[in-house]
Amino acid sequence: MATLFTKIARGEIPSYKVAENSDYYAFLDISPMAKGHTLVIPKNVEDDYIFNLDDSTYAGLCVFAKKVAIALKAAVPCKRVGVAVLGMEVPHTHIHLVPLNQESDMDFRKEKLSLDPSEMKQIADSILAEYEKQ
Repeated sequence: MATLFTKIARGEIPSYKVAENSDYYAFLDISPMAKGHTLVIPKNVEDDYIFNLDDSTYAGLCVFAKKVAIALKAAVPCKRVGVAVLGMEVPHTHIHLVPLNQESDMDFRKEKLSLDPSEMKQIADSILAEYEKQ
């Protein structure tokens, strides 16, 4: 059975896409820690632990995430883009990219933001536009 994230990457469940290629997919977290909080996943591998990925998939995921992070920083004002891999919530490898202005912006225990769909779409479209410039 396909994971939630596989269904998102296939378009079976709607998402706010910020980048995609044949192997990887990036979309906004629907419960973000900060505006622009993005999840990056491999499309064709459902393993829930990043270090179980084969070297090629792992390296490709990291390179794709870097491109997404560059686009994210250009689209969402921030000092840096934080990176985290927890993998406890959904059994599918995913990288969190979070715009940061201070370290506490990346506290997974803090209350998540609730953004309306139009704002989510605007943020996703802005990141996608920056990604496509690369």
